[in-house]
Amino acid sequence: MSVDAEHWERWIAKLLGILAADAPDQLAWAGEHGVKSAPLVEDVDFVLHLAEGMQERGTLAPQVQCDLRAISRLLDEADVLGRAGPWAGSLTTEPAWSGVRTLARRILVAREGDWRRPLPHRVPPQDIYD
Repeated sequence: MSVDAEHWERWIAKLLGILAADAPDQLAWAGEHGVKSAPLVEDVDFVLHLAEGMQERGTLAPQVQCDLRAISRLLDEADVLGRAGPWAGSLTTEPAWSGVRTLARRILVAREGDWRRPLPHRVPPQDIYD
């Protein structure tokens, strides 16, 4: 497996799968794993960095990079990173997540033909972010 394919599967596709999931599934998953908003936004920034390298090597479509930047902008404008607390709370109060969901779905459909992916069974313990 190429490094780019590994990055796609290990980081980008998994995160996009979470961001693309239906809101009730996101709420259940976020609650089950105790995911906080700030680390999720930091993961978006990390994925954007990985994607930039992939695009430079010609292994990621420019539209994907554009959509990832748009996701980052939506989250920046909503100042999700500046808000502490569980992602489940942010999901119900912050309209930006709907736009993020739409963009994540578009990326997955363009790359894989479908946006539905199983949500990960495990996330890193939150204390590594605190």
